[in-house]
This record gives sequence, structure tokens and C-alpha cells, in this order.
Amino acid sequence: MAPKVLMVAEKPSIALSIASVLSGGRMETRRGSTEVHEFDGMFLGFPVHYKVTSVIGHVFRQLLTCFWRKAHICRHLSQEARGCGHLVLWLDCDREGENICFEVIECTGFQSKDGKKVHRARFSSVTEKDIVKAMDSLVEPNKNEALAVDARQEIDLKVGVSFTRFQTSYFNGKYGNLDSRVISYGPCQTPTLGFCVQRHLQITTFKPEKFWALHPYIIHKGYELKLDWERHRLFDSDVTEMFRNFVKEDGVLKVIEVSEKQESKGRPTGLNTVNLLKVASSALGFGPQLAMQLAERLYTQGFISYPRTESTAYPSSFDYKGTLGALVHNPVWGGYVQQLLSDGYPKPRSGTDAGDHPPITPIRSATEDMLGNDAWKVYQYICQHFLGTLSPDCKYTRTKIEFEAGGESFHCVGQHVMIKGFTSIMPWLAINEINIPQFTQGQKIDISRIEIDEGSTRPPDYLTESELISLMEKNGIGTDASISVHINNICERNYVQVQAGRRLVPTALGISLIRGYQCIDPDLCLPDIRSFIEHQIALVAKGQADHSLVVEHVIEQFKRKFSYFVKQIENMDALFEAEFSPLSDSGRVLSKCGKCLRYMKHISTQPSRLYCGACEEIYYTPPKGTIKLYKELTCPLDNFELLLCSMPGPEGKSFALCPYCYNNPPFEGIEKLFGASNTSGAVKLGKGAGMPCFLCPHPTCQHSVISQGVCACPECDGTLVLDPISAPKWRLYCNMCNCLISLPEGAHRISTTKDRCPECDSTILEVDFNKKTTPLKDGATLHIGCILCDELLLSLVEMKHVKSFYRRRGRGRGRGRRGHSGRGRGSKKQQDPKMSFRDF
Repeated sequence: MAPKVLMVAEKPSIALSIASVLSGGRMETRRGSTEVHEFDGMFLGFPVHYKVTSVIGHVFRQLLTCFWRKAHICRHLSQEARGCGHLVLWLDCDREGENICFEVIECTGFQSKDGKKVHRARFSSVTEKDIVKAMDSLVEPNKNEALAVDARQEIDLKVGVSFTRFQTSYFNGKYGNLDSRVISYGPCQTPTLGFCVQRHLQITTFKPEKFWALHPYIIHKGYELKLDWERHRLFDSDVTEMFRNFVKEDGVLKVIEVSEKQESKGRPTGLNTVNLLKVASSALGFGPQLAMQLAERLYTQGFISYPRTESTAYPSSFDYKGTLGALVHNPVWGGYVQQLLSDGYPKPRSGTDAGDHPPITPIRSATEDMLGNDAWKVYQYICQHFLGTLSPDCKYTRTKIEFEAGGESFHCVGQHVMIKGFTSIMPWLAINEINIPQFTQGQKIDISRIEIDEGSTRPPDYLTESELISLMEKNGIGTDASISVHINNICERNYVQVQAGRRLVPTALGISLIRGYQCIDPDLCLPDIRSFIEHQIALVAKGQADHSLVVEHVIEQFKRKFSYFVKQIENMDALFEAEFSPLSDSGRVLSKCGKCLRYMKHISTQPSRLYCGACEEIYYTPPKGTIKLYKELTCPLDNFELLLCSMPGPEGKSFALCPYCYNNPPFEGIEKLFGASNTSGAVKLGKGAGMPCFLCPHPTCQHSVISQGVCACPECDGTLVLDPISAPKWRLYCNMCNCLISLPEGAHRISTTKDRCPECDSTILEVDFNKKTTPLKDGATLHIGCILCDELLLSLVEMKHVKSFYRRRGRGRGRGRRGHSGRGRGSKKQQDPKMSFRDF
């Protein structure tokens, strides 16, 4: 039997491309947690059997937010690695990718010294040429770069969680209209917000000043020209008027000098991530997050090279002719490419080689119909920029005429383009033609009129995303992989709002946070401390600093800052008091507290919560949906009045919840908490927040999963429960996924019973049909049966959002823990969708 080689890519689409190239398209594919492509081939000169699969980003980091999914990935990698003597890692070729390499190594067990070998493939695109080249030049994974990522992750996580948890609990426990579920802090995110707030303070403290500018007009050879004053402007109107009189008394402008200069506008250097994000925001109208998503999609589809790079210099081995050849038949710029190939193209300008990936370039030709409007705009710019780097510089003549009258100097400027160069393919960078007539030195021309323009100084405008990205790059905030994430975070947390022109305007919350940090410890929002951290992390990546010592040193610094911050929080609180309303003045009276029996208020702004003024307690409610009182029913465990949450949309769930149980699940083993992921992994709102009644295993409560659960979900480990207020369009929904079952429409009443089906152990339903539409004989309306086994009920149900159909038995209701569903094993034979519900 041939030796086996396991190859692991970062995404399924990359794995498919690698397998397709190396197998020549002759491979077998089977499904697993991710697809596995198998084929025979040669490796290091001997025949082997290849298995190519993938992860989906970080394996361990995402275990925090998606344990079940990532546990499957780890198990999948471990199983596929059995019997394999070589592991080839095709992760993205940056520090993040290097870090994932070692996660994969751990999952596969290849870190043990048992003769198994690990190889690293380095590539910048998924073209056949790059894949083959990477296979011919395998290297070892870089442990230092992986440790650098570990260091950054550990620092950001520990610092971010500590400050975020404290701030969120403190401020959301005092103010009702913050309109942000999480009051987060981040070593990168907060300085990013600081730039926006600093610009806001410059705008609000700006004091305008009036100014005046002198402009004489002349008419010469059919042209009327407005001349510019060498003094530009003055802030004294009387002095400006005095100069005007001097010029008026003279009445004639004398040509002092005529100068003509050949100038050029240089073609761009190669395109890196930061410049792509800036152009996407300023010219294409895309936020950085969306721009990166579009670029990554273009990369995985094989249209562009790897989009995360800091380099603007092409490597000496770059194949310009081959890349141009891939675009020569493009219907938009194929003619331009053909001209470059036939006339020759200049050597690109020298840029910066950051030692990572080459600049972003197109790989193969595409059209708008192939990509869609948004992706096409990004692809089009990447192509135009690449062609611009291989085009001549733009050359033009600049003519300046200098005049004198009454002792004052004036001038006018003309521009004439001789060679358009790269601006032919990047027309938005073109030089404007300015036509002026010819003048001779010493020539005198009468002044036709003199005007004084009056204006006022204006404050700077709010930062655009493009300007913010430049500031972040200049100050070492974030990386090419994370800049878009930090900007997206301050928008999602309601710290800034994106307004016209993609300008970032801080909210009252964002301003209060930064001003608060400035009052307590300015370091918390200044870029200096992050620049220091990034410098230390860079040393780790180069092997010049110890990973654990760097983390220990930085964490110790932040421990002291955190301790001081907590002690001085009143200084920040004073700023919040001036901007936000206290909880006691917020919200509307909704339900009774089970402890003091007094009414609590519901605050609908984020984070949605109930506030008991008497007990001074907060109970978080689901972050989405409409909250109202549920028939004044009470929870049998704690006497709190039940609420009804109706999620938005025609297929949104409606479910009951007890405010106290939702925040403090009373049963052990509740693993899946509704809405828990909405805390963004940074802070858990409330003690165990997230248990509605449809997850509660209380044996007698009429609203629990025991009472309202009907049967196992065909899609997941959840339970299908009866929607309490779905009449007349009755339905079941899964308490874990989005599976929906439509029950007989128009029924007067549908309810669960205490009886269970002897065939499948599902809950028996009692259906009271409408008299006018009853399907029962002789006008009968009451029918009792199991929706899985009863022929009539089965014929009246409809399944939605179901992808797979398996034979399942039992209610799957559990006793508060996923997996204790009471289902039989059943058959895994796939069924026709219309018939499968009987047998699942």
C-alpha cells in the first residue's frame, strides 16, 4: 500500500483548488466535517496516496464560540491523519496562517517524534503555477511567527475581557440609554476610536476666523483670467483694502516672469491591503470589513492573489508577462493590455518589501456578470492598479506666469498633458488640463476688475474611513489582517456612526468613553502603548524575544492600569451622568419582580433588560425581538412574571421566558443558551444568561420543554416545541436551530397532551379544527394524534429550513442537557422530502 500524505488548507475552496491541480482533476471526494479529496500521485520522488482537506480558520480560538463545530474539525483532522506519514500545511502565508499550522499539527498528532514529517507550503495564489511551485519548495512551519500570534491573542483577550466585563457591568447597571449591549475595551479598538473622538473635539472646539483674499482679473487673447495673490489671504479687511487700492491705482499688471517646467506624476507602486481598503472606502463606497470579505472571496475563487499583504514591491521573479497575458482577452481593458505587451512596459517603481506576500494582483480574467456588482468593483480596481504599475508615468508641462501691480505679486498657472501614461487606465488620477494664453516677459496688461473674496476658516471634517486607516497604519494600530475588524467593531458597538462620504462621527457613548479614559489614564486610548506591544510581538516573530516573557510583561502593566482604572471609575462616571439617563428614569413598567413583587421596568435600548428599582437588580432579555407580558403567568420556581419574546420576521420564533431563569438557569447541564453568542465572546451578560422556557426541563411547568416539546428536530440535537402564540398559523419550531414545522392552518386550538405515542414516543397533540374547514368526517372538530404516525396530521404538516432527513424517534426533549434526547438510533437512509417526516 502506498504511503499516505495528508494536506490541510485553510478553507474548503482552497483545498478543492489544490487537489484539482495536483490530481489533474482526477480525484474522489467524500464528505466529512469538511470535504476530503483523495487521489494518487508523486511526493518527494515516490508514489503516495494524497488526502486533501481543510479547516475553517482558527481551530482553537473559535472553540470558545462554536465548541461543537470545532470539536468536529479536531476529530476530523485526527481521523484523517491516521496512517499518514507526511503532513503538508497549505494555510494562508501570514502570521495568522502560521499559527493555524501549529493548531493543525496538534489536532493531527504530528507533533510527536515518531518519524512523521511536517511540511509548509508557501503560496500567494491558487493558480496551477503557484501550487506546483509551492509543492516543489516545501519548508518547515515557523514556530516564532505562530508564537507571536499567540502572544497578541492572549494579551488582547485578557486585557479586553477584563476591562469590558467591568465596564459593561458598571455602566449598563446604572444607565438606561447607552444603546450598546457591550461596553467594550480593546488595546487596538480603543485607540482607533480615540482618533475619531480627537477629530470630533478639534471640530467642536474650533473657532472660525474671517479672512480676505485679493483677486485681480485680466482679459488677454480671448481668455478672462482670475489671478491668485501670492499672500494667499489676510485676516485684516482694512489691510486687504489698502492693498486693493495700491493695485487699483496702478491699473496695470506687468508680466515679471514666464516659467515653463516639465513635470511628471509617478505611476503607483504595487497594491497592498491598506491601500486597497482606503480606495474601497473613499472611491468604491465599501467599508473596510466588506472590502476584505469581497477581496478574500475573489482570492479563494482564483481571480486575485492573496489580499493580505504589507508589501508594495514586486519580487524580482514576478511574472509580469504571464499576468498581463491572463488579462489580454478581457473585454474591458484587453486592448490596453495588448498595447502594453506590444509596445513594452517599464519596470515598476520600487516599493516596500515587507517580506510577506507580493502586492495584490489579478490572476485571471473576469467580467461583471461572473462576479456580481460589488466584487466586480474591487476586482476592476485591482486590475486597473496593476496595469497602472506597468504603465509609463504621466508627463505634463506646467506653465506659471507671475505678475506685479502696485507692489503686489500675483500669478496664474496652466497645465498641458503630453503623455497620459498610467492615467489612461486610472483616469481618476489624471492631470487636469488648464489652458492659458501666451505671455511675454515685460508685457503690460490692463486690469479689468479687482475683487476681494471674503471667507472664514473652517474646521477639519470628520475622519473618513480612509483617513482613519492611514492614521492606524502610521501609528502601528492593527495589522493588514485586523484593521478592518477594529473599524467594524467601533461601528457595531455604537461608538461611531458612518455618515455621508463614509465619515466616522462619534456617538455620545464613544465620546464619553474616550474622555473618561483621558481623565483616568490617557495611555488606555493613545496609540503609543499598542505600538510598543506590536514592537515586542515583532521581536517574538523574529525569535529575538521570549513569547511568555513578553506576555507576562504586558499583562503585568495592564493589571496595574486596570486596578487604577477601577479605583478611579467615578471620574468616568461623572461624564456618563451628563450624557445618559439613570435606569430609574428609563424604560416602561412591564412585569412584577418575583422577589419584592414590585413592578420592574423594561429598557428596550441595547442591551435589552429589566430593572427592579426596589431590589436594584438587572435582568437581561433577548437582544432581538419584541418583549411583552405573557398573560400575567408566573414561573413556578421563582414567582417572576413570564414574558413573551416575539422575534422579527414572518418566521420568527415566539417563546416564553422567566427573567430570573433566563439570567440564572436553575438546572445543571443547560449547555445551549439562547442568544449567548450575542455577547461577542467578550463578556457574558448575566449569570448564565440565555435560558428561555423552551430550554427549561422543569417537569410540571406548562411552558417548559417537557410540556411543550413534541419530538426530536430532524436537523440537530434540539427539540421541536409548540409556538404558544402562532395561531391561526400553528407551528412547531426547534429550540436550537431554525427548523420550522407548519401545523394544520386555521385550527381553532392546538395543544400538547401528557400522553406519548406508543410507536415513536413523541407527544400526542390535541387539535381542535375550525368548524367550517375541519377535515374530519360528519363535521367533527376534535382530533388527537401524533404528527409522525397519524395519517391525517402527517398530511397537514409542512417542513421548512430542513436540509437533511433522517429516521428519528422520540421527542428529543432531554432533561436539560443536549444529547439526552430519548431518540432511537433509527436509519440514516435519505428520504424524499415530502415523505420523510413520517419516518424521522
